[in-house]
Amino acid sequence: TFAEFRYFIRQRDRARTELKAERHRSDQLLLNILPGPIADRLKSGESNIADRVDAVTVLFADLVGFTPLSAGMDPDQVVALLNDIFTTLDDLAQRHDLEKIKTIGDEYMVVGGLTTAKTDHVESTAAFALDVLDAFAEKPGAPQMRIGMQTGPVIAGVIGSTKFAYDLWGDTVNTASRMESHGVPGRIQVTSTVRDALVDSFTFEDRGPVEIKGKGLMETYFLVGRVTQSTDDSSL
Repeated sequence: TFAEFRYFIRQRDRARTELKAERHRSDQLLLNILPGPIADRLKSGESNIADRVDAVTVLFADLVGFTPLSAGMDPDQVVALLNDIFTTLDDLAQRHDLEKIKTIGDEYMVVGGLTTAKTDHVESTAAFALDVLDAFAEKPGAPQMRIGMQTGPVIAGVIGSTKFAYDLWGDTVNTASRMESHGVPGRIQVTSTVRDALVDSFTFEDRGPVEIKGKGLMETYFLVGRVTQSTDDSSL
């Protein structure tokens, strides 16, 4: 009887350990798909997640010329290249406290200020964009990035019942996408709204009015860099 009892205890403990490990794997998988606060809301039983967020900054980055480039590559080479590129972007997004929303083919979407109360989300997203260009300038043979940004309100929510997807909707998202698609390889195109929010800490180049699909003529700017702080030697 004692031996049977010990066997039962061992089996119970093994089942608990396996259940805990399985729960951890499920949680990690959910976190790979959804932002942490959204995953927590789903796990707590909330089923209809839809939020209006008044101020975020949305960025789209696209690999210029990737389709013809990938046409001459083996499938494993294509996947390896995309994995290297998107892993670099993921690392930079995490460094700047931004939330990756999704990849669409060879396009990458990230947002600042969505799930945390960040007042500097425009600055963080701009710094991310500049770091992306710097990182890919140092990658031999890497495609150029074309980047677009916009800041403003969005609707955010989870759709799907078996395959969850967390996404954003609204004019801010559409405009950020247009800033990218109507942009220039190797440049970061932004709206006047973004430029006005960053004019004291970042430098810009005036591109002038650009015909934007669905928006008409818009004044756009290229984000160039950070404002450098000069030191007044006479005050030392």
